[in-house]
Order: sequence, then C-alpha cells, then structure tokens
Amino acid sequence: MTQLADKVIWITGASSGIGEALALLASKRGAKLVLSARRLPELERVRALCADPQKVALLPADLSAFDAGELAGQAQACFGRIDVLVNNAGISQRSLLKDTELSVYRRIMELDFFAPVALTKAVLPEMRARRAGHVVMIGSVVSKIGAPLRTGYSAAKHAVAGFTEAARAELWRDGVQFTLVCPGFVRTQVSVNALGAGGEKHGVVDDDIGKGLAPEQCAEAIWNGVEKDREELLIAGREGLYVQLKRFAPGLFSYALKRASKAD
Repeated sequence: MTQLADKVIWITGASSGIGEALALLASKRGAKLVLSARRLPELERVRALCADPQKVALLPADLSAFDAGELAGQAQACFGRIDVLVNNAGISQRSLLKDTELSVYRRIMELDFFAPVALTKAVLPEMRARRAGHVVMIGSVVSKIGAPLRTGYSAAKHAVAGFTEAARAELWRDGVQFTLVCPGFVRTQVSVNALGAGGEKHGVVDDDIGKGLAPEQCAEAIWNGVEKDREELLIAGREGLYVQLKRFAPGLFSYALKRASKAD
C-alpha cells in the first residue's frame, strides 16, 4: 500500500486542472509536495491553498526543454527523496491529420511522452537504491482508443501506456511500482490549451469537457487507486464505454468511432 501520509510527491503540471487537484488532496492526506509547472505565480497560488504550505516546495520548469537529471536532482533536494512521481504535464490536440504540421506532432510527443520518460529515468536510480518508489503516469482514454482530431495526442498517450506496461514488468523486482491513469472528460483547460493545426491554441472549452468530471473527483479516484497499488485506472463516464466496445466488439467500435468523427 502506497499511503500518502509523509510521502514526498513530485507532481508536474501542478498549476491547474488535475495536477492542482492532486496536489491539494495529497496535502490534505499529509504528503510533502514538490510542484512543477511553467507558471510560478500559479504554483504559488496552489501552494497557498494546500493544507500545509510549509510542506510544499515549488520547482518551476518548462518540460518542453529541460535537463531531466538536473531537474530531478533539484526535486530530490527539496525533501531528500522522491517517493511518488506524478507525470501529469501534457498538452492535447484539436486538428485533422491532413492539416496538422509535423512540428505540432513533435511538440506533443516531446511534452506528453519524452518528458515523462526522461523524468522517470531520472528518479529511478534513487528509487531503486531504496527499493521503493511509485511512478504515476497520467494517460487518457485515448491511451486505449484513437480519437478523431487527436492523432498526435492519441499516439503520445498510446506510447505512454506501452512504456508504463513495459517499465512495470522490468522494475517490479526493484520495488518500483507504476500506475497508468486513463481519465476521460474532466473539467479542465485541456481543450482550451490544445494545439491546432499550426500550433495555435484551440481556445475553446469543448462541450464534452465542460460536462466532464470535476478535477477533485478525478484526483480522489487517482489517489485512492495509487494507495491501493492499482496498476491501471480508467476514470471515465460514458466515453469509457468505447474502451470496452473496442475490446469486445472491435468492428462495432470502428463503425461507431467513424460516425462520431468530425473529419468529414
């Protein structure tokens, strides 16, 4: 059991949305926190909302261009170790394949896949030395299914799922656990900040996002799953049915997904 009390938890993308909700709830459960995001003022706002701000260290970082070893060293120096790494930072997409510039795909892969891989590799030596550690990878429902207008995002989150599964199989003997989290629609700024065909912001709260799960509910489900050492969590409403449909009726899934597409 990975109880949060007195654990040192490093959360990326902690300035808003799911990351912020994870930070606030972990603080209530007695954890020490290292919070990372690009915007220091927003990190300071989140720290002020925590149950015990004195147990919260801020480590601003741009995960699209960084030195993972140096950043991990700074994170570990805050409280002497990292017990739980939450790779939450990421960016989504709202554009058709035929229109999307290759540079957009590269930006998505750098932040959504290569950054969490780099940070995971950077914290592993210390976790393996202690034979204790937990890495939480925030994937998505699109870690399991492809989705129209999200070819790059689906690819990156599929990569995250494959990496997590393989890493878990390699490192369980070293005492390092991995949890893959696959949220569905959550009421965050994910669609507002999503990249368009040329890299511009989508700038719109999608209807399904606006009607999605509250970040606080998502965070509670995540931490409850982590504390129970769950290897994988699907946190979704009706959109989660697509995952089951693909598994048990792939032909019907394909038909339904095509009809749901806005690509025509």
